[in-house]
Amino acid sequence: MAENGVEEEENMTSENDLPPGWETRFMTDGRIYYIDHNTKRTQWEHPKNGIVTRIEGELPFGWHKEQDEDGQDYYVDSVKGKTTYIDPRVALTTKPKVKGKVKVDTFKTAMDILKDKNLAGKVVIITGANSGIGFETTKAMSLYGAHVIMACRDIRKGNMAAEKIRDIRKTLIPKLNVLRLDLASLESIENFAEQFKAMKLPLHILICNAAVLSPSWQQTKDNIELTFGVNHVGHHYLVKLLQDCLIKSAPARVVVTSSESHRFPNFNYTEELDIKKLPLQKSDYWSILAYNQSKLSNILFSMELNRRLAPQGVTSNAVHPGNMIYTSLAKNSWLYWMMYFLCRPFSKSPAQGAAVVTYCATSRELDNSGGYYFNNFYAIEPSKEAMNAETAQELWKLTDYLISDRQKLYRCAVQVPRMLQDS
Repeated sequence: MAENGVEEEENMTSENDLPPGWETRFMTDGRIYYIDHNTKRTQWEHPKNGIVTRIEGELPFGWHKEQDEDGQDYYVDSVKGKTTYIDPRVALTTKPKVKGKVKVDTFKTAMDILKDKNLAGKVVIITGANSGIGFETTKAMSLYGAHVIMACRDIRKGNMAAEKIRDIRKTLIPKLNVLRLDLASLESIENFAEQFKAMKLPLHILICNAAVLSPSWQQTKDNIELTFGVNHVGHHYLVKLLQDCLIKSAPARVVVTSSESHRFPNFNYTEELDIKKLPLQKSDYWSILAYNQSKLSNILFSMELNRRLAPQGVTSNAVHPGNMIYTSLAKNSWLYWMMYFLCRPFSKSPAQGAAVVTYCATSRELDNSGGYYFNNFYAIEPSKEAMNAETAQELWKLTDYLISDRQKLYRCAVQVPRMLQDS
């Protein structure tokens, strides 16, 4: 304990491993300098790593600065209930910088990725936010200050998930809103977009995470094959309705979850995608084929979205969270459930799968950078077909046609009878 009762945080008392007799001090402009009390000399370079640093950026989430009775600044961590005279940003700024891309442990969790970050003021929409990777992404980003809109098909499950996150912390309670979003219904997507816009919030990050793997051929409420309709068409329409919010909030990011299975969209395991055969008809349906095609569509959509919106400050990247992550994706098929269950000891957890999603949504390395496909925190080459701009444009046109076609049918089936009734 310091004389005035302020507790020094245990992991900062070493002052970043300075040699004996050395001290760190700060200029009013944030520059750090070092005093050697042995020789009574000062220098800008760290005595061990030789780096010249400056304290920059906001304090990590949950930290704020106060002054003691002598007018000296000290720092309070409201989350952990600790205080220190050492600026918590010192530990972040005095570490040697790795040249090139920062390497991240592939088994880090979303919470690990956000360590020392401050997402306060950021507004995020996450689809499929009540379970699996979506839940872990929601938990991490909300606990680090983001205002997260949980887009969930089941409101009850969404509220239960939100309460589970709120129960983690009694101070600085996470900001969460649960809104209903059924990606199998264009009307539901429209209602969600209207509800969000009515909240008058910016939109800095949109994470298109929700997905289904239907064991049998089924259709959405708008008569589109279910897997393709939810995984691709629904997200395409959602982004289309919210793109004005993203542009107004720029710089903004879209993150689209895909899969390495995008490399096998055909029975003959070639990479080509026949747009004319999308979505699959009942006679051609095979669940894993439909899923693979939807995941290839996710990357094509993300690449084309980035080409269209990057000039307006909105970037998009696609991600592969990990292989055979045990989530609710295969809950409707006992065969797939068994496969996922058997692979569980050898695959990532949902929290680990959420790490790369969170990384693409928040990493400073990706400021103004889009049009990539990430696997284990590295931008890798997807299949050649996934990078085919012509295929991406054809898919975009097909998706817009499916949406407009269903909208016309809906207007004829619902609005015209209402008009007749009113007359």
